[in-house]
Amino acid sequence: MSEYQAFARDRQSEIERMSHDADLRRLSRAWMDRAQGARYPYHFEWLGRPIIQYPQDIVAMQEIIWTVKPDLIIETGIAHGGSLIFSASMLALNGLCGGPQGAEVIGVDIDIRAHNRSAIEAHPLASRISMIEGSSTDADVVARIRAKAEGKRSVLVQLDSNHAHDHVLAELHAYAPMVSVGSYCVVFDTVVEDLPEEIFVDRPWGRGNNAKTAVAEFLRSGDGLKFESDATVHTKLMVTVAPDGYLKRMAT
Repeated sequence: MSEYQAFARDRQSEIERMSHDADLRRLSRAWMDRAQGARYPYHFEWLGRPIIQYPQDIVAMQEIIWTVKPDLIIETGIAHGGSLIFSASMLALNGLCGGPQGAEVIGVDIDIRAHNRSAIEAHPLASRISMIEGSSTDADVVARIRAKAEGKRSVLVQLDSNHAHDHVLAELHAYAPMVSVGSYCVVFDTVVEDLPEEIFVDRPWGRGNNAKTAVAEFLRSGDGLKFESDATVHTKLMVTVAPDGYLKRMAT
C-alpha cells in the first residue's frame, strides 16, 4: 500500500466516524441555520465574480471535476457568473494536467442581466463559456443544450436555478440523461428542506416544495436511469447546501 493509499484509507475511516457523531451533525446544522440568516453564501467570489456558494461545496466540486474530467459542464442558473468562472477555471487546470483540451461550460438563465453578461464575457476565461438566456426547462433551450452535449466523452450537470419542486424535477428529467456514466448531476439547495421556514418567506419554495423533494421523487421514478445520491460527499462536508444532492450516474 502506498503512502497516499494509506492516507486515503485513514481519511475514509475518519469520515465514517464523523458520520456517527450526532453532536457534530447537530452543531453543523445549527451553524448553517445561523449563517444562512446572515446571507453567508453571498460573501465569496471566484476570480473576481460573486459565486454564491458555500466554500465547502466549491471544494467538493473541485474534487468532482478533477476526478470526472468533463469536456462539458452544464449549469442552470447564472446570477453573477461566479460558478461559470469557477467551472471554466477548473476545466482549464484539468487541460494543463492531461485532461481534455477545449473543455467548456454552458450556462442557462431565464434572465441574464446586462452587467453580469458583460463582466462574464470580459473575463479572461470567457473563451470556455457560453450562455443561453431562457428557461432551463424550455424545450428549445433543452434541445440546444442536448445538441451541445452530443458526442461529448464526459458531461457534468449542475442545477441551481429555481429551487421549487416542479421546476427542479423538470430539470432532472431534461438534463440527467445528458450526464455520462461515472459523472454527476449536482442539485444545489436541497438544504431548503432542512432550514427554518422563515428564511424563505419571500421565495416560491420552502419545506415540502424544494430541490430535495424533487430529488427524492426523481430517484424513485428514475426515468430508467441509474443514479444514486453519493452520501460520501455530504457526509464529509457536514456543512453543505446540497445534502443528498450529489447524484452520481452509475449506469446507462
